[in-house]
Amino acid sequence: MKKKTLLILSSLLLLAGMVVAGCGRPSGSATASAGAGGPLAGKRIALVMQMNLGTFSAQYISGVKEEVNKLGGQVTVFASDGDLAKMAANLDQAVAQHFDGILTDHGTPEALQKGVQDAVSKGIPVVAFDADLKVPGVTVLEQGDKQMATSVLEKLAKDSGDKGNIVKIWVAGFAPMERRQIAYKQFQQKHPNIKEVAAFGTASNNTALDTQSQMEAILKKYPKKGQITAVFAAWDEFAKGASRAIQQAGRNEIKVYGIDMSDEDLQMIQDPKNPWVASAAVDPKDIGRVQVRYVYQKIHKDQTPQTIVLKPSLITREQLPKQKVTTDQLHNYIKDWGSSQQGIASWMKK
Repeated sequence: MKKKTLLILSSLLLLAGMVVAGCGRPSGSATASAGAGGPLAGKRIALVMQMNLGTFSAQYISGVKEEVNKLGGQVTVFASDGDLAKMAANLDQAVAQHFDGILTDHGTPEALQKGVQDAVSKGIPVVAFDADLKVPGVTVLEQGDKQMATSVLEKLAKDSGDKGNIVKIWVAGFAPMERRQIAYKQFQQKHPNIKEVAAFGTASNNTALDTQSQMEAILKKYPKKGQITAVFAAWDEFAKGASRAIQQAGRNEIKVYGIDMSDEDLQMIQDPKNPWVASAAVDPKDIGRVQVRYVYQKIHKDQTPQTIVLKPSLITREQLPKQKVTTDQLHNYIKDWGSSQQGIASWMKK
């Protein structure tokens, strides 16, 4: 009986030693994997969105869910329907529920600052996308908005022979839009023979439909061929609405140049009868994936930069095949599309 008791005690001591050794392992250890059975498995990630609108948002959410699932966690999406007060309340709710990590999508500093600071003070890692936040410890992702706007506008200038009249569709109050506007102003200075004849834009729950109506009014104001050369649409929802209005009016001389990319956008650009001919973008799934990688780095106690700039691509109709393709196939035609390695830490690979 005594020998049996000693054997049990020895086994318990050995097991305790193994537990202590496991708990004492450095966070940067190669064995600290986030796979389904790793120590980072089962983490709860909140995604707090200003708007969940259109196929771009759908593919962005898909990228977030895909990467969190790969790392063994689960996602809860808080949609705010474009309401900043609701977004602030959703963020407060995510903090109160003490998620392991919080991702934010768009929003303004005024709406997010307090909730983000509360999260950080409670030790909840936060990674923001397209919000002009400056909170110590918070990483902010941007799409390289100035580069996107510049690349597509230079394509417009080349196609138009560096002259003509253009319509700008843009809206203030969004960090990425403000950065795109800076590039637009620089473009105007560089290309004085390209004149802006109209500018409008509103963000709503029916942005594409509202844009279509507004573009129809512009076309009636400028009914003659040559009065409008092209449209610069600073968001794909704007490009969709403008393209539909132009196509329905039979104004095939007007070309549309947009920003952002989704499967729906791609189909429109591939259609030779559609006025939308080019768009600059980052793969929305990649945006979600990269954002998740950085919040997991923070959970893992890694040091992360304050700002991450994602590299965009220019997609033009000339680059694409005649047969229909999806954004998942776009890497076959557009270099670096959908294959960003940003944010992949060495421990994630292991």
